[in-house]
Amino acid sequence: MTRSERERLIPTGFCWCCGKEIGLGKFFAQGHDKAAEAAYMAVHHEGSVARLLADTGFGPGADETIQEAALDRGGWQLCPRGCGYAGAPASVANHVRKYHTKEN
Repeated sequence: MTRSERERLIPTGFCWCCGKEIGLGKFFAQGHDKAAEAAYMAVHHEGSVARLLADTGFGPGADETIQEAALDRGGWQLCPRGCGYAGAPASVANHVRKYHTKEN
């Protein structure tokens, strides 16, 4: 299933982390996206990113790294300056501005 084929998520007016009423247009109360992420990690992966990667097939000996998967099908891109940095488009743009300007 491609990203465009996935069901579109709709904010409900309630925080998806704690259920608090927050108004339409948001999924989370301020800061609760990270709290929900941490809670999920605690419940499903012992609070460990290493465990998450191993549990999802990206641990040692995997056919591809999580970075390769993100570049292939997660919308990530490589730095156009060839330094090897990879990330979401906005992150790559920030990286280029910070590390690949004439002043640096």
